Amino acid sequence: MTIAVCPGSYDPVTAGHLDVIERCARFFDDVHVVVAVNSAKQPMFSPDTRVDVIRRALDKDGFTDVKVASTDGLITDYCKQVGATVIVKGLRQNGDYEAELGMALVNRKLSGVETLFLPADPVLEHISSSIVKDVARHGGDVTGMVPDCVAPMLVEALQQEKSR
Repeated sequence: MTIAVCPGSYDPVTAGHLDVIERCARFFDDVHVVVAVNSAKQPMFSPDTRVDVIRRALDKDGFTDVKVASTDGLITDYCKQVGATVIVKGLRQNGDYEAELGMALVNRKLSGVETLFLPADPVLEHISSSIVKDVARHGGDVTGMVPDCVAPMLVEALQQEKSR
């Protein structure tokens, strides 16, 4: 059985993320989506909220067998814990390859886990969590960029952000 891990910050999960996760689920026996807690980033949503939203979005799309978890440790340690042999990352045309290649090489050195890159769907490749938050912050419509449950969460989080 081949176990794959799809790590990311998923703050928030986007349609592009879901596309990569769903495509990954077609290739591997067992898929774990892992919300990586990055201390260098200031997330809008807590790790538990991100895990919950991903689960709801995947359940809605019929991907109930994909596992969703979070970790504040190394992804390679998570891979070892669950017996994963591959990390799957989506790549957009905005320089993701350069950033991801270094991590892939370090991950292989640390644990022997290989990284597989899936190109983003051209219809979705312009979407990132940062862009989604920026559009929402300026009152733009994020419909189609994120799962339906995310848009109202963004509005609420941004209202709370403004009232601080």
